[in-house]
Amino acid sequence: MADALTPMDPLEERRLASELFNLVWTLLELDERTPEQDDAMIHAAHASRWHWAQVGSPQHRAIGEWQCSRVYATLGRPEPALHHARRCLDLSAVDGVDPFVEASAHEAMARALAVAGDVDGATAERNLAYGLAVALEDDDDRAVIEADLATLPLEG
Repeated sequence: MADALTPMDPLEERRLASELFNLVWTLLELDERTPEQDDAMIHAAHASRWHWAQVGSPQHRAIGEWQCSRVYATLGRPEPALHHARRCLDLSAVDGVDPFVEASAHEAMARALAVAGDVDGATAERNLAYGLAVALEDDDDRAVIEADLATLPLEG
């Protein structure tokens, strides 16, 4: 087992980051969660993000921040949702990060702002995300963003 002075094998660390990310999705998709599952979801999202920081690219880190923001927004916790959405936006602006990630970052900010009660800000971010999604070349990527935007807690 690795400690702070002994780095993990990079392939193992990537595997772990990915498995934790997928665990968070499994928990997010549950219709109901226990408080323990909510805690596990938070901790797994942060652990995945941390492991990606060790072996991933700015894109991996941005996606990890997106997932942390999504977890907190789902749990109705605006302050950490906003923090992670801001970090996602910052990381998505790095050269070489896929435009899909930038669209996702604006979706995360829209969701966090909606949870915070800032309807105007959330609407503006939703519109930015939608504009970026429309410009995506990959139909599947566009559909993912549009589906996420459809679940924003906004009227209209």
